[in-house]
Amino acid sequence: MTESDIAKRLMDYGFHAPTVSFPVAGTLMVEPTESENLAELDRFCDALLAIREEIRCIERHEWPLDESPLKHAPHTSADLVNEWMHPYPRETAVFPLPWIAANKFWPPVNRIDDVYGDRTLFCACVPMDESVE
Repeated sequence: MTESDIAKRLMDYGFHAPTVSFPVAGTLMVEPTESENLAELDRFCDALLAIREEIRCIERHEWPLDESPLKHAPHTSADLVNEWMHPYPRETAVFPLPWIAANKFWPPVNRIDDVYGDRTLFCACVPMDESVE
């Protein structure tokens, strides 16, 4: 499992994925601002503790690493309604802590290949010669 797995899983807990591997390779850069209140910091800590428990499930061989919530994160709304083929519960995937259901952010897509995405520019803009004046 990698720092990217944890970053992507944080999205299922309602947090923006933190910067990974900068400035130090293999790490997460978490930068709460002074505007974050104690309740939000506690919520973030609860998410990290829950993710640690998911890692323990992998360590105990309850879930195979390649079929764990960490490797399939983030989970989309389609994961909520489509056929479920994973060894971990659907609810664990999309509502890992009780407070998430009240204010769920749904990522529009599942995991993408980060390196491919970083190195392959895909512009969905209308070409300049087709733009409307």
